Amino acid sequence: MTEKTAVLDDKPDTETSADDDSQQNKRGSAAVSAVVRKGQRVGDSAIKLKTIVSGGVVAAVVVAVGVLGWQLHSKSNDLDHLHAGMADQSHAEQVALDYATGAAQMDFHDLASWRARLTKGTSPELSDRLTKASTSMEQIITPLQWVSTASPVAAKVTSESNGAYSVDCFVNVLTKNSQAPDGIQSTATYKMTVDSHNDWLITDIGGIDSALGAKAPPK
Repeated sequence: MTEKTAVLDDKPDTETSADDDSQQNKRGSAAVSAVVRKGQRVGDSAIKLKTIVSGGVVAAVVVAVGVLGWQLHSKSNDLDHLHAGMADQSHAEQVALDYATGAAQMDFHDLASWRARLTKGTSPELSDRLTKASTSMEQIITPLQWVSTASPVAAKVTSESNGAYSVDCFVNVLTKNSQAPDGIQSTATYKMTVDSHNDWLITDIGGIDSALGAKAPPK
């Protein structure tokens, strides 16, 4: 009776020890699982943070490239406008200088060619004024046996308004006539308006006399 009781008394201790081990194992597993889950959360957070940072960097780069592209485009447009403006000024100067050089050349033997040069590249209104003025000038050119040769010196745009360029140009002129057979050297000055919106025609000349050459020397 006593031995049976002892055996029965030993079972609870063994079972208790096994239960304790099982509980410890469970707690250990739970702890490990918790650490793993925490590690996963930390890893996920790190990935999310890295993704956010990477996204922010990409966005910043895109914005920077966009701003740089806009600046380059803006500067490119400014340069294009500058170059176009310079090209237009240069063209106006060339138009004015070519006209002045041609108008300053006259020969009493061939006044028709001079009249053609005098009105070439001018607006209808200015052409009419020049034709009328040249008729009066021919009355002086023919009797004096007038011959003038010219060479261009320079031209400079002094102002611009709505595509109309005011140009000063200078031409060297050698004039020979019956009163100055050896020739007189002078510099003719022309001030004219060249309108880029009117097919680059010359619309005005400062003083019609300037386009008719030097005045005849006194008799």
